Amino acid sequence: MATETTFRGPRTRSERSRRLLIHLGLIAFGLVMLYPLLWMLSSSFKPTAEIFREPGLVPQNFTPGNYTEGWTALQHPFHHYLLNSAVVVAGSIIGNLVGCSMAAYAFARLEFRGKRLFFAVMLATIMLPIHVVIVPQYILFAELGWINTFYPLIVPKLLATDGFFIFLMVQFIRGLPKDLDEAARIDGCGHVRIFCRIILPLSMPALATTAIFTFIWTWNDFFSQLIFLTSPDMYTVPVALRTFVDSSSQTSWGPLFAMSVVALGPVFGFFLAGQRYLVKGIATTGIK
Repeated sequence: MATETTFRGPRTRSERSRRLLIHLGLIAFGLVMLYPLLWMLSSSFKPTAEIFREPGLVPQNFTPGNYTEGWTALQHPFHHYLLNSAVVVAGSIIGNLVGCSMAAYAFARLEFRGKRLFFAVMLATIMLPIHVVIVPQYILFAELGWINTFYPLIVPKLLATDGFFIFLMVQFIRGLPKDLDEAARIDGCGHVRIFCRIILPLSMPALATTAIFTFIWTWNDFFSQLIFLTSPDMYTVPVALRTFVDSSSQTSWGPLFAMSVVALGPVFGFFLAGQRYLVKGIATTGIK
């Protein structure tokens, strides 16, 4: 017993030391990753002339007026652009949840000719950069008269154009027992009732993961919104933030950073509210 205790003690201390070093390393790495965010938050309370002259995190001249100035600096109050982004995000979330879930059910549960080919093509679209299809999309939407509207940003979502979310839900639905479908068919349910009453309620983790990723990606999307939205009345938050930067005159860095902090608020809030569903959704699909 004495010998066993002698060997067990140092092994435990060594393991504790190793874990302590790992945690310290992770904390240090986390602080490095958070530094740009902390610097932006600090800069939002500095005068514009002090932001790049004093790189420290503690403002010497605390200036909360950047928030009030930034809120009214553009053609419309900043809440106008927040509302535009909210409309686009809400439509995109609904579109992805409806379109991608229906496509995923078809790939996971139905049998039809060319299923493997269509599934392979769908997976191939995940690797297709948006810059490859943006010109044909612009021509198509211009012919439909949809330029400077929210339709190009929302309607394609209803057509299940995001292959990543289809794949995510396909992997989740394939993990559900098919005995549930067979029991529902015995009770007289068709595909519509099976999808609505069995598959969707059981797929809440995957649906929540889709909603969270769609919110973050759409809220932060700049390229497509810049292409399709041409009027300041239709600008979303990323495009509105770009208007603070003026190459021909002085840039209002203080108000810009202040409104950037405001724009990050909904992203953090939505992520924190649904993070447990996000972890569960990823853990119960094939992405692991």
